[in-house]
Amino acid sequence: METMTGQGFKRVVKYVRAAFFLGLFGSAALALAALLILVYAKVLGPPPLAVPQSTLYYAEDGTVIGETNFGQKRYWVPIKDISPYLVEATISIEDRKFYEHSGFDLKRIAGATIADIKAFGKVQGASTVTQQYARNLFLGHDKTWTRKLKEALYAIRLEMNYSKEKILEGYLNTIYYGNRAYGIQAASKYYFGKNAADLTLAEASMLAGIPKGPGAFSPFASMERAKQRQGIILQAMAQNGYIKTAEAEAASAADLALTGTDPNRKLKKAPYFQDAVAAALKNQLGLSERAIALGGLRVYTTIDTKQQEAAEQQIKSVIASDSDIQAALVAVNPKNGHIKAMAGGRDYEKSPFNRAVQALREPGSTIKPFLYYAALGHGYTPSTTVRSELTTFRFDNGQPDYTPHNYNNKYANGDITLAQALAVSDNVYAVKTHLFLGEETLVNAAAKFGLTTPMAKVPSLALGTSGVRVIEMANAYSLFVNGGKKVEPTLITRVETADGKIIYEKEDKDEQVLDPARTYVMTQMLMGVFDTKLNGYANVTGSTILKGMTRPYAGKSGSTPTDSWMIGFTPQLVSAVWTGYDDARKVENVPEKSYAKQIWIRFMEEALHGQPIKPFRAPREGVTGVYVDVANGKLATKDCPVRRFTYFESGTEPVEYCTEHLGDGGLGDGNNRKGLDGKGSKREKTWYKRLWDWGD
Repeated sequence: METMTGQGFKRVVKYVRAAFFLGLFGSAALALAALLILVYAKVLGPPPLAVPQSTLYYAEDGTVIGETNFGQKRYWVPIKDISPYLVEATISIEDRKFYEHSGFDLKRIAGATIADIKAFGKVQGASTVTQQYARNLFLGHDKTWTRKLKEALYAIRLEMNYSKEKILEGYLNTIYYGNRAYGIQAASKYYFGKNAADLTLAEASMLAGIPKGPGAFSPFASMERAKQRQGIILQAMAQNGYIKTAEAEAASAADLALTGTDPNRKLKKAPYFQDAVAAALKNQLGLSERAIALGGLRVYTTIDTKQQEAAEQQIKSVIASDSDIQAALVAVNPKNGHIKAMAGGRDYEKSPFNRAVQALREPGSTIKPFLYYAALGHGYTPSTTVRSELTTFRFDNGQPDYTPHNYNNKYANGDITLAQALAVSDNVYAVKTHLFLGEETLVNAAAKFGLTTPMAKVPSLALGTSGVRVIEMANAYSLFVNGGKKVEPTLITRVETADGKIIYEKEDKDEQVLDPARTYVMTQMLMGVFDTKLNGYANVTGSTILKGMTRPYAGKSGSTPTDSWMIGFTPQLVSAVWTGYDDARKVENVPEKSYAKQIWIRFMEEALHGQPIKPFRAPREGVTGVYVDVANGKLATKDCPVRRFTYFESGTEPVEYCTEHLGDGGLGDGNNRKGLDGKGSKREKTWYKRLWDWGD
C-alpha cells in the first residue's frame, strides 16, 4: 500500500513538473509571440487615420454654403472643440480605464471570454475605445475571432504611435450616431442644431448612449430607451467623479430641444459657384477628385452670401417665368479679383451648365473699352473726333467689303468725340478706330486685360464678334477700377485638411499691367454711358436705367443679334450680366433685349445697399480735368450750352477753345452742331478728320 502511495506521489510530481515546464514554455512562447507582435506592429508603423468625410465649402463670412455629397456626413473637429461633458460621458460608458490601459482592458476581456465560452459563440463585447476606433477605421463589424485579432493588431499600432487625445479625438469623429450622422459634430448638428463644443450635460449624455445601438437608443427611435440609457451614463459619470449626483439628476430631468435636421444636408447655396470651386480645386490646385469628394477638406471661398442671394433673386424677378432665355452673372471685388457672386443660369436643377465660366458668347460693344484704352495710347483723347456715318469699308487684300451698322441705323452724319461715341455706342467710330490702329491692337489689348479666349483679327472684332466668358469680362473691367493692377478671377482663398493643416493659401500680388492715368480716363468716359449731357444723335445707352440709380456708376452695355450684356462698376464692385439663348437664336422679343441691363442695375443696387457711396479716385498725377463742349471736344466757354467736366491724360487735354457759340447767349443746340465757325463758314478739317472721310 505504501509502495503504491509512493508511486502515485512520484506520478503527481512528474505531472506537476511537466505542467510547470509546459507552463513555463507556454509563457515564454506567449511572451515571444507578444514581443514579435510588438516588433511587427512597430515595423508597420502608424496606421493612417483618414476616413471618408464630406468636404465643406465656406463663404467669405465663415458660414457653410455646401458640401460634397459623396463622403459620409462627417465633419471633423479637434478634441478641444468637443464639449468636455461628451468626452467624459463617452469614457464613462464605453471605456472608463481608457487613460490607464494600453489599448486593452484585460479584466473586461477575461469576463467577455468566459461569457463567450459558456455561450459557444461571440456574444459579449469588451472592446476599448482604441479597439472600436481601429474597427471603424479599418474593419467591419462582424463578430469573428479573425476580425478580433486584426482589431487587436490595429489597436496596438494606434497606441504605439498616437497619443490618447489623438485616439479619442479620432474615435469621437468616426463613431456612428445614427440618422446618417458620423462623428460627434454631425450628431450635434443633427440632433440639437449646435456645434459639438456647445453641448450641455443633458445633451452630451443623451448622445453618448446612441453608438451602442443607434436603432434602439436614438431619441427618435425610442425616447424611453434613450432616456434610460442616458440615466445609466449620468450615473456612471457621477461614480467616476466627473459630475455630482445633483448634476446627474438635473440633467436627467432636463427637457431636450431635439431638431432632427442637419442644416448642412440641405445647403446648396450658389450651386454654380460650388461647381466652379470644385473645378478650381482640381484644375488649378491639382487635387484629385477623391480628395475633393471624400477628403474632408475645408475650402474657404470668396462668395458673399448677401450678394449671391441678390444675384439669384434679380435674375428670377426680371426674367419672365415663361421665357426660355438664359442668364449669367458674375460679381467681382476689383481690388483682388475675388468672386462675390456667381449665377451660371436660371435654374441649376434644370441645367447645371455654368454659363458664367463655360459658355463663350459674343460680347458686342462691351469689348469697346479695351479698344479705346489702346487708342488712348496711340494719340487719341476723349475729345478726338471722327465722322459717324454709314460707311462701307473696302480692302485691297481681297477681304470682303464690310459695312457696320449703328443701332436702329442712326448716325450722327458728322463728327463726334470719342467720349460721346462710347456713351452712345457708335459702331462706325469703333470700326474706324480699330482699322486705324491695326487689327492686332485690340487682340493685344484684350490679352492685357486678362481675356484668354482666341480673337479673330477682323474688322468686326471692334463690335465684339469673338466669344468671351462672363467671368473674364467681369475681371477685365476690374482693371479700370483698380488703376490697372493685374487681378485674376479668384474663388478660393484657403484650403485646409480635416485636421486644420493649410495646403493652399492665396497670395495677393501687386503687379501693374496698365497705365493708371489711362485707366482713370477710361473710367470717366465709362461714366458717360449714364450722363445725359452726352446725348447726341442717340441717347446714351445707360439712359434706360438711370431712374434706378442711387450712386455713381461706370459701365458699358453690349448687344449682338443673339446676346445682351451689361458690365459696370463702382469702386467697390464690378458685375457682368449676360442674357441670351443657349442655342444662340436671335433675341427678338423687345423686353428680353433689356433683361441684362435691368438685372445689372437691380443687382448692383441691392448688393451695395447700406455701403458708402464712394467716388472714383483720380491718381495723384497723370490726369488733368477740364470743361469741354460735348459736341466738339474743345475747351468750353460760358457760351457753350452743354459742357462737361472731362479728364485727360496730362498733356493731352485740349488747348483750343470752342468758338461755335460766341455771342449766341448759350442758345446753340449742343446736340446737333452743324460744324460752322463763328462766321457761318465751314471749318477747315484737321488731318485726322480728313483721314476718316473714306468709304461711301
